[in-house]
Amino acid sequence: MNHIDLNQPPPNHTFSVSVNREETDGERRVRLFKDLALFLVALGFVITIATLCYSTLLSASASAEEKKWAMSILSAATGGLIGYLIRK
Repeated sequence: MNHIDLNQPPPNHTFSVSVNREETDGERRVRLFKDLALFLVALGFVITIATLCYSTLLSASASAEEKKWAMSILSAATGGLIGYLIRK
């Protein structure tokens, strides 16, 4: 078995040491619940904003400036969704 002196590592080599705590089943369930809850809340906000913008676009009483802002927000939301799905 080879032994390496950690005080003098071989040339062009580095070493790192880490100690990680193992996640318990309870901690994993809590983490997954929090992640899912955050995702659902964010999804709800995005759907609400997109619905409001879409209804503004279809509204006869909305001004041209309001429709312009609604179209910009919908374009950004659509671009974000496509980027999320493609993951780039």
